[in-house]
Amino acid sequence: MTELVVTLAVAAVLATVAVPSFNAMIATQRARTYASALYATLAKARSQAITVNANVTLQPKAGGWQTGWQLLDANNNVLDDYTAATGINVPGPPATVIYRSSGRLPAGAAPMFQINTTSGSTMIHQCVSVDLSGRPYMQATPTC
Repeated sequence: MTELVVTLAVAAVLATVAVPSFNAMIATQRARTYASALYATLAKARSQAITVNANVTLQPKAGGWQTGWQLLDANNNVLDDYTAATGINVPGPPATVIYRSSGRLPAGAAPMFQINTTSGSTMIHQCVSVDLSGRPYMQATPTC
């Protein structure tokens, strides 16, 4: 009986230590999932613009980029719709991202998305950027 009580006490201590790390892992994964989905949608938008030889637009949903986005063709038909998980913050990205029929962005447009989520007092960051050629890229950094 004593061994069981000691084992349960050790398990309780280990669980107490593991929970904060688990929360940080969940927050990190949430930011990575959002960044990966955004990256994939940007790549799809570029490919679609080249394929149909027409502009393709990526725009945020009504609540902003942190709630998700829609990918629209030149006739405003929805090609893709993404709803983000809760707990994501995306401060100050562009209103829309437009890919021209060449797969490139308009002159001077190089959107950067800073994706933030928190775990306790720790801020988790991911950055998705698009260069002028239209190719997206990701990095884990506090600033884009």
